[in-house]
Amino acid sequence: MPIRKNLWFFCLSILLLSACNGYEKLLKSSDVNLKLSKANEYYDKKYYQHANQLYESLLPVMKHTRNYEQLYYRYSYTFYYMKDYLSASYHFKNFTEFFPSSKDAVECEFMYGLCLYKYSPKYSLDPTNTIKAMEALQSFVNVHPESKYATEANTYVKACRDKMEMKAASAAKLYYDIGQYKAASVAYKSVMHSYPESPKMDMYQYMEVRALYHYAHESVKEKQEERYAGMITAYHELVDEYPKSSYLRDAEKYYTQADNHIKQLRDEHK
Repeated sequence: MPIRKNLWFFCLSILLLSACNGYEKLLKSSDVNLKLSKANEYYDKKYYQHANQLYESLLPVMKHTRNYEQLYYRYSYTFYYMKDYLSASYHFKNFTEFFPSSKDAVECEFMYGLCLYKYSPKYSLDPTNTIKAMEALQSFVNVHPESKYATEANTYVKACRDKMEMKAASAAKLYYDIGQYKAASVAYKSVMHSYPESPKMDMYQYMEVRALYHYAHESVKEKQEERYAGMITAYHELVDEYPKSSYLRDAEKYYTQADNHIKQLRDEHK
């Protein structure tokens, strides 16, 4: 049994070596038609690495031929399927510039934005690529509102906005957690201004109330009444805008304490 097993591995190794040698010869071949045929065959079989290398070797010699558009289209997709989204975005964008009248131009414009989205990192990291993706996809929707890709593009735009919102809210929470209450209140107000349709708006308003309360409480006495009053204003905005919010009961405790502090401060000045 071990002998038969070793023989099987030996035969498999010979076949793989032969296949690799055949592919290397194909890469070096000057037969353009053969290389294009094999590249398409690899592509159809989802051997994207092999297809990519063959397409790349054909780009210079096929640039001004009738097959160049389809070659470049598939070449761009090989990067996408290999999950090299940055390279894919670059080539999809090139496709739309090289072939603006192509039947595939709108699709490639969408794919450019999609690749940027897939390349964008989690919300806690640098948002530059998330912003680029959001701008590209929003631009696509604006220019092609009737496209079959528009609904999907809108979904990714929302996902980008959600990611940006999470980053902004996380920064505001960090200010609160480290006791930078004035900065936290400003940051939460900024989140509300930037993302007015967020389902978390009442929570942000509530956190602004909390931050303003602690900011007032830690202030020098001369500033406390004014700052408690600012907190009470924020509390009334929460009540008026979100009368059914689950945060109202807890927010009312801060309101009551702030109101009592103001009365106490005024009594001390009598």
